[in-house]
Amino acid sequence: MTNTHQPNRRQFLKTGALAAVAAPTIIPSSALGQAGRPAPSNRITVGLIGCGGRGVGVMNSFLKEPNTQIIAVCDPYKTHHRGQAKGRALGRQPAAGMVGKKYGSKPCDTYADYRRLCARKDLDAVIVATPDHWHAVQALEALRNGKDIYCEKPVTHFFGEGQALYREVAKRGAIFQTGSQQRSASNFRLAVELVRNGLIGRVREVQVGLPKGPDKIKGDPAKEDRSGREDYQLWTGPAPMLPYVHARHHQMWRVHLAYGGGQLMDWIGHHNDIAHWALGEDHGGPTRVEARNFTWIPVPVYKAPEQYEVHCEYAGGVRSSIGTHNTMGTRFIGEDGWVYVNRGKLEASNPAWLKPGFAPGKFKAYKSTNHVRNFLDCVKRRKPAICPAETSHRSITPGHLGYVSNALGRALKWDPKNEQIVGDTEANTLLNKMHHRKPWTLG
Repeated sequence: MTNTHQPNRRQFLKTGALAAVAAPTIIPSSALGQAGRPAPSNRITVGLIGCGGRGVGVMNSFLKEPNTQIIAVCDPYKTHHRGQAKGRALGRQPAAGMVGKKYGSKPCDTYADYRRLCARKDLDAVIVATPDHWHAVQALEALRNGKDIYCEKPVTHFFGEGQALYREVAKRGAIFQTGSQQRSASNFRLAVELVRNGLIGRVREVQVGLPKGPDKIKGDPAKEDRSGREDYQLWTGPAPMLPYVHARHHQMWRVHLAYGGGQLMDWIGHHNDIAHWALGEDHGGPTRVEARNFTWIPVPVYKAPEQYEVHCEYAGGVRSSIGTHNTMGTRFIGEDGWVYVNRGKLEASNPAWLKPGFAPGKFKAYKSTNHVRNFLDCVKRRKPAICPAETSHRSITPGHLGYVSNALGRALKWDPKNEQIVGDTEANTLLNKMHHRKPWTLG
């Protein structure tokens, strides 16, 4: 981010009744370019940003890996609870305690402000496991401080953020892994190889099933003004400063479009990511997108679709549909057969394809059996991870386009090479619209 205040100044910036936390952006010389960057020493040092349920889960996966050490964690909250105010304690202090317990030492270092963590010169990599609205701002800060990134999906909240992020990764020669863990599961890899080797014949249709949004409120719907609190300021960050609502804060934030993209954007980075992998569209995308049958969650504190469909066409005549109308998972339908894959499940029109030892053909998909280990190995070897930034950005692009199509009530013609909506200035403007509350920016 850009900060126009004195380099060593750290204070609250007060604007009316609001307070926003400002901190210097410290960029070491190693961040000026990573071409030819040497691999880390035998020990890869890692910092975590976002100590909620998902962040702690990813952190625990890193703690299991040899030659890796978590040395710092960051969260606006010292302690919080996911959902109801009971159960497992989360936040920076409990996370630091977990690290200390794992290593048989005192708790690791803690930070409320991610910029201080990113500025540490003894960090090799950063995990970004915050709500979606923070992903791009925090990942870019870490990249400019010379770090490699493991970022949860969806990779970014806004379409333009995704472009900025994958271009910055390429510019710096950084290693980036998106937490689309299905790419590291054997059943998804086999499904991709069956399709890519032509066993189902020419692909005609892909059905991507995603979950519907909630139809009931979860938690206390009362609104509370916490705009003057440091923790809520830092949690809100670049998002609009909305009233605090327990029912959407730590667990259900993604079903408000200020923070996430609803179930559509939460899950499209999983099942449509597999669709793109099998279609060979990791650097491409559809040519036409149309939203249909969007209905909205009937709970005032949430703001996201409950039901939704996004219909796409790809070069070569392949049609896909993404949404709640399909069975959860990804189904490929070809002229000579079909393949269906979901977590813990793989089915095919020909059961012989699924027998142990069956060889689908010459095409071999990128093989990873452990998503975190793949990232760490790539950090050491300076080789691309299985789900890099542009790949995951392309996988969720149909979701971004679906929201634009729904808002305007018309289908969109998409140019995947140039990443532009063809012949529709209004739609392009809406697609590229971003909002970042000051002082947080992408620059």
